Amino acid sequence: MRAAKNQSIVVAALQARANFGRMLSRVEDERQSLVIEKRGSPKAVLLSIRDYVRLAAPEPEVLRVIGEESQRKGTDKLSPAQIDRVIRAARLQKRKRG
Repeated sequence: MRAAKNQSIVVAALQARANFGRMLSRVEDERQSLVIEKRGSPKAVLLSIRDYVRLAAPEPEVLRVIGEESQRKGTDKLSPAQIDRVIRAARLQKRKRG
């Protein structure tokens, strides 16, 4: 096992196979990725689901801004029932104006 320049850990396929559970825990706990090599050639990468989702579907800027604003206002702590009530009230108010 050795570390690559970008902090990924490089492991041989045989070592990954023999220690998969431990390596899976390491990926999750230490937030590191593993590059798996076969005969010295990189073949796959093992990374946490959180990192995979972040890479596969990065959060759009607008959602990040909305989330930050929600935290500032404290609305990020509303329950689903409370959110439904707010939406119903807003729709009712809109109908009264329209």
